[in-house]
Amino acid sequence: MPHAVPSRLIGELTFLEISRVLNESSILCLPIGSIEQHGPHLPLNTDVVLAEEFTRRIIARWGEALDLWQLPTLAISLAREHEWAPGTLSLSIQGMTAFMRDLGREIARSLPARNLAIINGHGGNRGILEALLQDLRADFGLNACVLHPAEWVAIDANAAVPEIHGGKNETSMMLAVAPQLVRRDQIAQLKNPPDGEAVRKTILDRAVSWPWTTVDKQIADMGVIGDAQAASAEFGTRILEHGTEAAGEVLKKLLDNKRLARR
Repeated sequence: MPHAVPSRLIGELTFLEISRVLNESSILCLPIGSIEQHGPHLPLNTDVVLAEEFTRRIIARWGEALDLWQLPTLAISLAREHEWAPGTLSLSIQGMTAFMRDLGREIARSLPARNLAIINGHGGNRGILEALLQDLRADFGLNACVLHPAEWVAIDANAAVPEIHGGKNETSMMLAVAPQLVRRDQIAQLKNPPDGEAVRKTILDRAVSWPWTTVDKQIADMGVIGDAQAASAEFGTRILEHGTEAAGEVLKKLLDNKRLARR
């Protein structure tokens, strides 16, 4: 790390250190999570925990080589599909758009870095973040991308119910990262698996979009879409390690995109 500083967390730098250790080619990493129901066995902040863990691992693995720096986490995002459940907190589309545009404006104003990698921990953010990438580039001159690191796990076409929310994948990662937050005894409550074909048609069919929610018993069991009973810490570790390694190629491409744009 150039000019030793306490860490690669932007919030732990002083204003004097910012211009000394960051430059235009530095990459800012923004973890985005969500506060939402994750079934009876996972905490509301599951997506926050996982977004921050992926970001921590990515920076530990690639921070020196690619000059990565971590922005403060956006913990509340777009979670309208879970609003039926107590504790879920969601921004509106307008609110999230305003926040991300204000953040883009502030990055361009106050930081020398012009590369932004959003580390998204909540699948419900995908659509709005894809659209906002255009604003971040066109209106604020940021070279940006969104990583969905948990999505590097291939969907098992033979699974009875696809892994969408609170099932094997997320539960496994939480068992690997924060086992003390997993209510293992509550997993046994998940006894009514949803209709896998209904899940595929309602959520995964790329030809049609539906305003689905996790209270729909045809596609969710107590808010869960997937098989939490099949979870293990070992599988969670494999997901985290694979996502961390795969992120390196994405971040290299982000830098290449910036270089190509200058030609």
